[in-house]
Amino acid sequence: MDMQLAPQPLVTDPRRRLILFFFLMTAMFMATLDNQIVSTALPTIVGEFGHLERFGWIGSAYLLALSAVMPLYGKLGDLFGRKYVMMTAIMIFTVGSAVCGLAVSMNTLIAARVLQGLGGGGIMVSIFAVNADLFEPRERARYQSYSSLVLMASGAIGPVLGGTMSDLFGWRSIFLVNVPIGLIALAGLAVMLPYRKPHRRPRIDYAGALLLALTTTSIVLATDSSELFGALVSPQSIGIVAFGVVCAVTWVFVERRAPEPIVPLELFRNSTFNLLLVISIMGGAIAIGMVNYLALFLQTTTGLSPSAAGLLFILLTGGLVCGSLSAGRIISKTGRYKPFAVASLTCSAIAFALMSQIHAGTPIAFIGAIMMLHGIGIGLAQQVPVIGVQNAAPARDVGAATGSVTLSRMGGASIAISIYGAIIASQLNKVGVSIPGVADIEQLTPKMMASLPEASRQSVADLYAAAFSPLFMTACAIALIGLVAALMLKPVQLPRAGETLRPQPTTAEAAE
Repeated sequence: MDMQLAPQPLVTDPRRRLILFFFLMTAMFMATLDNQIVSTALPTIVGEFGHLERFGWIGSAYLLALSAVMPLYGKLGDLFGRKYVMMTAIMIFTVGSAVCGLAVSMNTLIAARVLQGLGGGGIMVSIFAVNADLFEPRERARYQSYSSLVLMASGAIGPVLGGTMSDLFGWRSIFLVNVPIGLIALAGLAVMLPYRKPHRRPRIDYAGALLLALTTTSIVLATDSSELFGALVSPQSIGIVAFGVVCAVTWVFVERRAPEPIVPLELFRNSTFNLLLVISIMGGAIAIGMVNYLALFLQTTTGLSPSAAGLLFILLTGGLVCGSLSAGRIISKTGRYKPFAVASLTCSAIAFALMSQIHAGTPIAFIGAIMMLHGIGIGLAQQVPVIGVQNAAPARDVGAATGSVTLSRMGGASIAISIYGAIIASQLNKVGVSIPGVADIEQLTPKMMASLPEASRQSVADLYAAAFSPLFMTACAIALIGLVAALMLKPVQLPRAGETLRPQPTTAEAAE
């Protein structure tokens, strides 16, 4: 019986563990690649189905479903065992991908993206939990760093792969390619991953998880109500806001009484936790939320093909990798994370201020340089909210605090996608100009744009550049809100092993 209780790795054979890790990384690559790969193909999808006002929902629906289920999957793994929870998530994602590839309308595609997200959220959460079962703590750190490299790689390859596959095989291929990958990962885990029956049966806060998901969904629907219901303030949007407020208030009451709340309310009494949550929301809005719109911007204002536009994303991801790796090394040496939050949001604010001034004839090299600056900005603070909340939260709440940051980042991205979509649609609707050869500007694909006469192509590029200017100014304002929160952070130094946390005195305190 003692053997059962000993905290041994799930798999003792090193070769089998490596093969299992490969299957886990395959599933992770598939789930993280999905949102990146879609970005450069979106203008082509909009060209086929129309409905530019729902453009943002292709990304937003996936992120929304992903963030809604993330807190729940971890607890389900504790209760039912990681193997079957992980396999169920991969199965849901694979079915969602097949339905996306066979979509017959914009609405079908958005519904299928929700299904994909319900699986993708489970894959992301379960992989880190299975890694913890597979590897001893010393080994685990090394393998988690490989997981980070897979995340970076999917960010770099996604837009290029999405653009190239759209050009060669049509946009449906970017979804259908997930089906064989999903089946391979599923078969590998079914054969190689042992089932460990959980010993404890924690009580899951289903009510808290559901109310949190409904609150997040209400926020996104409310921000998108100008496109859904024709006006930002309409009976439907007021109803959704009221429903969201009721869900949020009920959630607070439920979390107070829950034996194992999804998010313990004591965390919100900590000012550092609240500020890092604001930084995380704004970071999600300008990092994840902007990907799809940068792709649309590049293809409409520069006339680049989807695959060429994807190449510019390598600069953004290169900046992200440089920023993230250098910040990680310096934070581990100095123990200070506040300067990186400040530097990150400053870089992004400058990048968006410059982007708002770009016109249709701007050199590609200049646009590439701005994208790289934005990438460095994202990278510098990518790990700051997680490191900060894990340090600020009590040991028993570290998991919940980390989950809250992940959820707030995804929530920020979903809300921003809706806001950006509303700005672009309203700007294009204002245009009363008719362009020769263009029946409906919203249904232009990159290929159709390339075949237009030079004068018409220039007119379309100018219209889109003017429409994107207020969008980039909004993103700049979001970055500045995050910057204010970053400046308000206490200059905490992360403790070494055996030390206690000690905030540094501010200049005002020192003067006293």
